[in-house]
Amino acid sequence: MQRQPLASFGYPPYFHLQDRPGTLLPQWQPQPCNRSHTKASVYTQNGALAATPVPCSSSTPLSGTSSGWTELCQLCSHSFRPSPCIQRLEGDATRSTMAVASMSMPGRMGTPRGFDDYSLYSALSDEELMQLTIERSLTEDHNSINDIQSSPPVYWQPNYQPNQFTTNQFTTGVRHPSATRHLYDFPRTNPNPVNPPPNPSPANPPLADQVIDMRPLVPVIENGDLKALTEIVKCNPESLFVPNEDGWISLHEAAYYGQEECLKILLRAHPGMVNTCGTHNQTPLLLAAIFHHVNCVECLLDRGANPEIANKDGETPLFKACGKPNAEIVDHLLKYGASVHKACVRGVTPLHEAAGHDNVEICQMLLDAGAKMNAANIYGIDPFFTAAQNGGVKVLSFLISKGADMNCQACDGATPLYEASKNGHKEVVELLLSQKADANRTTKSGLLPLHVAVRKGHFDIMSMLIPATSKAKVQCSGISPLHLAAEHNRDWILEVLIKRGYDVNLQLAEDRSKMYEDRRSTALYFAVANNNLEATEMLLEAGANPNLDMFNPLLIAVRRGCMEMITVLVEHGANMNASILTHPCSFPAVVMLGMKYLPILKYLMDNGCDALSCFDCTYGSNPHPPLKTSSSGRGRGRDFSEDEDEAPINTCVQFCEAISDPTISLWAGPIIDMLLDYVGHVKLCSRLIEHLDSYHDWAGIKVKAMPPHSLMQLCRLKIHQQVGIPRLRHINTLPLPPILIKFLNYNKGD
Repeated sequence: MQRQPLASFGYPPYFHLQDRPGTLLPQWQPQPCNRSHTKASVYTQNGALAATPVPCSSSTPLSGTSSGWTELCQLCSHSFRPSPCIQRLEGDATRSTMAVASMSMPGRMGTPRGFDDYSLYSALSDEELMQLTIERSLTEDHNSINDIQSSPPVYWQPNYQPNQFTTNQFTTGVRHPSATRHLYDFPRTNPNPVNPPPNPSPANPPLADQVIDMRPLVPVIENGDLKALTEIVKCNPESLFVPNEDGWISLHEAAYYGQEECLKILLRAHPGMVNTCGTHNQTPLLLAAIFHHVNCVECLLDRGANPEIANKDGETPLFKACGKPNAEIVDHLLKYGASVHKACVRGVTPLHEAAGHDNVEICQMLLDAGAKMNAANIYGIDPFFTAAQNGGVKVLSFLISKGADMNCQACDGATPLYEASKNGHKEVVELLLSQKADANRTTKSGLLPLHVAVRKGHFDIMSMLIPATSKAKVQCSGISPLHLAAEHNRDWILEVLIKRGYDVNLQLAEDRSKMYEDRRSTALYFAVANNNLEATEMLLEAGANPNLDMFNPLLIAVRRGCMEMITVLVEHGANMNASILTHPCSFPAVVMLGMKYLPILKYLMDNGCDALSCFDCTYGSNPHPPLKTSSSGRGRGRDFSEDEDEAPINTCVQFCEAISDPTISLWAGPIIDMLLDYVGHVKLCSRLIEHLDSYHDWAGIKVKAMPPHSLMQLCRLKIHQQVGIPRLRHINTLPLPPILIKFLNYNKGD
């Protein structure tokens, strides 16, 4: 690999030490030299150059050189002129190689780099040259940096023209990347007297390599140090235009800190910077308006600040002055022609902002300046809606007096009354209702203001809306306030709604019911699903039917093992033999869900749950097909078919298959034993017998299933059959001896 002369890179002279014998030498082409000067014999090892000053006469190898070293070419004092020669180092070639670049010595200030004299080294021995090499290598970085800072290369200087003495194949028209890098890393402290850089201005901002740290300028402006700022303006004007990370220059800082006198000094020196924008297109006027610096706003406007320049969000100084209400700033901006119609990217106008902050004075000023009272943003919201949304009672009263539409609707169909009810603005709701606002306008989703007030739990607002809301509109909406009260556990609201006569059995519309995986439809289901016993009792006592939902609420209570909830539902007529349409089985679903809770299962059997169907099996005494278990994303499940691909949809599950589940089979004996108390003559199928044979303590259960059965048990079953399930819960009221009632209730303890 060839090594270029270091002089071409603009570095000070130094030497490279190498110790790699036996390498192939590069080729160099000799070039004749007819001038009278010295030549430097060049030695190389791995591409490094070494120069030794000798008289310039020919390109023949010098005599007296060390063993293994080869002279490659002659080198004139002004440049390297390599000559060709390919030879392999031989013998003792372990010496270090010295490369001497063209250099400028201190004291030769008038001599350019291209005219360095190598005769300075002619009197040095090899040992002295080696010592010099080591010393210069140790100070390599320091010297190179200082050299760049103090004296740049001649071909970088202005008005420099290369000539025959300074032009060579390495330096002519070439700027090495490393040199450029050092130029930016270590900028020259002395400006160029011939071509000075232009003064920075808004039209001519400082370049990246001219950026000057402006941090000392900020505290000067922040503290209002006018004397120091004046000195900076005179002596260092370029610092006034240096942006910070937000793109702010000195004028932005003065507006931000509210320093009016600083603004005057800066604008007096550079009036063109008055509308300079930062990274987010923020002008000094916008900052002054945001931070309520009235004097700064007036100062900037007097000096030509444009009030129509908006930031990246489309927010003008007037928009910000209305959003952070300051009537004095708004007045100044309006006097200087600020537009009241200019909206931000979301379509929000200054009047929206003023109405949202309940500022009547600014609203009046904007309307007087021509603002449109019905201007809507991208969501269809006008200033009146915004005031209702934010609880602005004073602005609402003002806008109503100006003829605003109280029943305007946003893109989603919401009205100001709906929005005020949602956000809990009681005074706004009271005002709107007193002005005859329509409480029966629904949103596009069909909800009324009453619905959202119940959902949010605003009791007082709900109480005001109930008289103004039509029950027919509620029924047409497909959802009752009772549903929302039960869903969100608003028991105190639920009680009021029941007393006001809302239908406890009103079901959700089909499209709303489909939003729930279990297809729930009644308020009772919501209460049971939330395990809200108090709400469940209120609804049941008010006449709620526990058997209207596709998935019976009793199944929810059984699955959770909530005995109190089960008791309340059973006492109010919940169907204990209900099935699950999506998971059909040949026996009551409550048995399948309650196998892990034997006390609950017994309670259900006592109250008429069908136990006989548990022993109906299509296989009987014949061998049952093997059961397959499969894993699903929700956990372990069972597949009761021979082939999963051929399994029919909604295959009916039998009791013997359900009890064979590994999570249930451990309790198969006690479950079967309890169920046998509620049946007469039954025959156990082969699979149930397998379960009973799996544990020796369960052997007596098989005997219990064999005939003959006790006459007392058969009589009890017959009485239950005659009484019927609906009246079994009243069996304790029969005029019978207590011991007989206990017998009929399967009370084995007595």
